[in-house]
Amino acid sequence: MNLSDSQTGGSGPRRVSAMEAVLAHLRGAIERGEYAIGDKLPSEAELCRALEVSRPVLREALRALQTMGLTVSRTGKGTFVVANAVDDPTFGDYAASDLLEVRRHIEIPVAGYAAQRRTPENLDHLAHLLERMERETDTTAWVAMDTFFHLAVAEAAQNPVFRRVIEEIRDALARQSAFLNELGGRREQSNREHRAIVEALTDGCEHDAVEAMAHHLDRVEKTLTDIVRPARTGTPATPVSGRPGTSP
Repeated sequence: MNLSDSQTGGSGPRRVSAMEAVLAHLRGAIERGEYAIGDKLPSEAELCRALEVSRPVLREALRALQTMGLTVSRTGKGTFVVANAVDDPTFGDYAASDLLEVRRHIEIPVAGYAAQRRTPENLDHLAHLLERMERETDTTAWVAMDTFFHLAVAEAAQNPVFRRVIEEIRDALARQSAFLNELGGRREQSNREHRAIVEALTDGCEHDAVEAMAHHLDRVEKTLTDIVRPARTGTPATPVSGRPGTSP
């Protein structure tokens, strides 16, 4: 069974990676009950043979299943199904819904403060980061810079408490960013959103900075919702945050 040539539709087809195809296959099997709660998934070797993928590709898919809360990995025992539907993914120590809620309450007003208080050094740092991110092709490197970008916006607000809060959730932000880029192809869109934030900060416009950050977080939530709760015919997906109508 070769899954690597699958494609998705939508607004312009996007090629689905081998990992995404494996994830969709395994997730579908779990949701259909082919693997019930408590069942152990086949071994990595068996799955690699059956799905005709490499072990690194399979392991990425298995990690994504665990992030979604569908499975747990037990050292020396294998991977076990613990849920048959995705509810609220976990990124490091934090659930996605908790992370999004805090980001909205912190990062949106922080962007407004940053527009008022940023220094030329802050703007130079952000512009340099943005240029590097727009050139970067390695996802791991891009994800690291993504977290630096959000830290730099917090620094521009000239309040060390804001930076400390972002630092606390930095690992979760990186995990979420990697998840969204691998499964949602968000990198180019995120670069555009980051540029809008930097432009608003450069202009010193509090309103535009707040709007740009709010839009960025809306799109993060929308992509995450599309991944973990794909809409079924006639049934709109509920935002991960549980707040209907927040994503444009």
